[in-house]
Amino acid sequence: MKQLTRRFPAPHWPSVRGRGRADAGPLLLSAAVIAAVALLAGAVPVLLRTAADRTVQDTVRHAGQDADVLAHADWERDDGPTGGRVRMADLAKAVDDFRVRATYALGPDLDAALLPPVAVVDGPVLNITDGTTPRTFQFTYLADDTDGPEVAWVAGNAPLAAVPDEYIEVPYKGPPWPVQVGLSEADAAALDLGPGDRIRAKDSRGREADLRISGIYRPADTADPAWRLAPALLRPVPGADGVGITRFAGLLSRDSLPDARLAVDEGQLRRTVHFVPDPDALTWATSAGLVNQVVTLKAASGSSGARDDSLKWESQLDATLRATRARVSAVRAQAAVLLTGVLTATVLVLLLAADLLVRRRTLALSAARHRGAALSDLGTELAIESTVVSLSAAAVGLALARVAAPGVSWSWAIPVVLAGAVAGPAFGTLAAGRASQDRRQPANPAARRWMRATGQLRRAAVEAAVLIAAVAALVTLHQRGLLPVTADGDTGAPTSDVILPVSAVALGALVGALVLIRLLPLGARFALRQALRSPRPLAVFGAARAVTTAGRALPLLVLVSATALASFALILGATVTRGLADGAWNAVGADARLDVAADAKAATPAIAERIAAAAGVGQVVVAQVTDSARVFTDSTPFTPRLVIVDAEAFQRLLATTPLPDAPELARLTTPGPGPGEVPALVRSSDGELPAGTRLQLPRDDGPAIHLAVVGTAPSVGGVDDVVIVDAAALADAGLAAVPNTVWVTGPGAARAVSNSGVSADVVSRADVLRTQRAAPLTAGLLRLAWAAAAVLLALGLLGLALAAAAGASERWQTLTRLRTLGLRPRDARWVAAGELLPPVVVVAVCGPLLGALLARVTLGPLDLRLLTGQADNPAAILPWWLLVLLGAALLAAAATVVPVESALRRRDRLSEVLRAGE
Repeated sequence: MKQLTRRFPAPHWPSVRGRGRADAGPLLLSAAVIAAVALLAGAVPVLLRTAADRTVQDTVRHAGQDADVLAHADWERDDGPTGGRVRMADLAKAVDDFRVRATYALGPDLDAALLPPVAVVDGPVLNITDGTTPRTFQFTYLADDTDGPEVAWVAGNAPLAAVPDEYIEVPYKGPPWPVQVGLSEADAAALDLGPGDRIRAKDSRGREADLRISGIYRPADTADPAWRLAPALLRPVPGADGVGITRFAGLLSRDSLPDARLAVDEGQLRRTVHFVPDPDALTWATSAGLVNQVVTLKAASGSSGARDDSLKWESQLDATLRATRARVSAVRAQAAVLLTGVLTATVLVLLLAADLLVRRRTLALSAARHRGAALSDLGTELAIESTVVSLSAAAVGLALARVAAPGVSWSWAIPVVLAGAVAGPAFGTLAAGRASQDRRQPANPAARRWMRATGQLRRAAVEAAVLIAAVAALVTLHQRGLLPVTADGDTGAPTSDVILPVSAVALGALVGALVLIRLLPLGARFALRQALRSPRPLAVFGAARAVTTAGRALPLLVLVSATALASFALILGATVTRGLADGAWNAVGADARLDVAADAKAATPAIAERIAAAAGVGQVVVAQVTDSARVFTDSTPFTPRLVIVDAEAFQRLLATTPLPDAPELARLTTPGPGPGEVPALVRSSDGELPAGTRLQLPRDDGPAIHLAVVGTAPSVGGVDDVVIVDAAALADAGLAAVPNTVWVTGPGAARAVSNSGVSADVVSRADVLRTQRAAPLTAGLLRLAWAAAAVLLALGLLGLALAAAAGASERWQTLTRLRTLGLRPRDARWVAAGELLPPVVVVAVCGPLLGALLARVTLGPLDLRLLTGQADNPAAILPWWLLVLLGAALLAAAATVVPVESALRRRDRLSEVLRAGE
């Protein structure tokens, strides 16, 4: 018995080179597609990662002290052996040790993301007693690695110790202990004091303080980060302790710090170490670890009620980074959806290009097979050719991506390279195998029906698999949304747990295309039946050709998917653009907003009247807006944004802006449901405060005011937790509002509020919108949406050209034969148009509609509100004129194919066509 031996494939290299030269055009076309998409897929994730890094850094930079990490600790008690208080001369060293201990507790990773710490020791806020203007004073000690910010003493000297450096114990009830402080030039000029003078001040209990000015200093660098922790050390700060109250501050030295502790009661001198994040050291990749470390640090914090030297941590850095990460993750997920759509269309186009290439090579492959070439040898030759082309094109695309971006992400290009490398060999091997098989068509009708049924079952299985995957993707997307899109090494590729929901849009487009593929042959056959009843033979010929080509699934799959996905990208871009405009309205509340400073609140009504009289101003509404107000529900604290406003005026303001109307505001002017209750509208992030809930608004000079929830409040400034009450109703309950916010509408609103003449922050809707559009994430996603739409449109047009080229030979061979029967060239072009245009018309109409349906179904779970700044996810905006242009581009391309093919086939001889079937 002859033993079978295993033979490795032996490619015929001259055949490989010959096929490559003969089909250089299609191969270069596939290479160009792979290179272009590899450029997009390689650059986009890196650019998004760079935008994410900039977003994290900008957010932390603009958060100010809210992003600082603070460490508190109580002092060691200074009780003396005889019942007094001992002056601790080494108190400054204790502050240094406290700073070092807090730095060590951070850990190396968190410490690397923070600037060098600054220890701050603050005394109580004292009331300055001389003069008629309300003023306060606070002494502060600053210490960093260099003993605090550098100053130059322009008069006097640095504060000195009140007594020699020796053991001293003073009684608790003794006279005020003297403490020396230094004043800045601005503070000294405002107080009209100099070295040797004293500041007359008392604490909240009316006890006098002995504050002595040792000298006047000038900061060496006012931009030193330490000064921002105590701005009153540079200049007087109006409104720091209430309306119309100006705060002054005195600088302590290492020598005078022990005296400052004896000058106040036990526990009134607070020490805190401030760790300021270094924005340049933060990245998207490190932010997750920082969030976990800050949370761990706060969890290990000592109890606030413990009167010991244990470290007590406080920070909002974790919340700031968590909110930023949620926004970045949403944008990365949205970008992943767009990239998945582009890759899906690209793979389909490469499959269509491979099919066209195999059609051109069918005769050559059949001849090689008849000469004895093994299928494994042919497959190896085709695989070598396609692999070289795909890898070379991908390398070029990724190299260009490296030039365009500060890095390259190769993982997104893998599907394209695989499609380009596998499609050609697979189709070619199948074609060569069919050409050499000796299976005959069965004469038995039952056997033919069985073969047909088997093919239909295989097709149905594939379609069912795609449908099941699409349904699973949509269900997953709606149930849990898109998890953060991250990858090992931060390459930007989605992890395995989000591949399915990220592919929901692409799978939905494939399902829609499969439905149209099923319906189009039915429509073509119906059109043929109607044409047979018509006296026009051209209609019959065109309908017959349309029926013949309607069963080709791949061309229609490419056209429908590319058009639907391009429409989705356009709708996503339009929705984000409109959402940013609505988000600016939501953030500002009007065309312009004036946030009046604390020292100018009393002038708010007069300012509003002056603004209302300005040209171009529509409506003006004043309100008292208090962030993190203290509100209680069932003894549970609730810190919403409290808005005290004229409900009727606020309702009119909302009705004249794009902001959502709030008809429930009318309920605030009606009596409360219970005696003494003030009606309120409440909006909570968890939705656990429905109508009927009772709230309490505490106040310092009387009993708490009872609020009754009567409805849902509109969003104010994009905040999730909001409580709105009517100003008149609250005044009747005993709490008069002090307006600090002015909302202004009209074309002249920005100009009017900018000329208010008081200390206030001006917020313009146009400026907010401009800033949001220029934000790295927003600008990046919008560019990607428009680029994805353009690439998908180009892929659709390329698919149309490839589909027309694949059937051109058969189509014009049939039409040329009809010319031998008397068909004129112009009539032949009409018949060709009858074959090509109907599917394209269906795609031009149904593709954008399918894209709109996908946008309506999937945009909600994409969390676009995190990008646009709206309270709720924006509704899908359909840019009809862009969708019409998309369909028109397809129709124009299809209309161009017929005259181009006619011009190319004009020189075909009828005799050659007649002999082609011999």
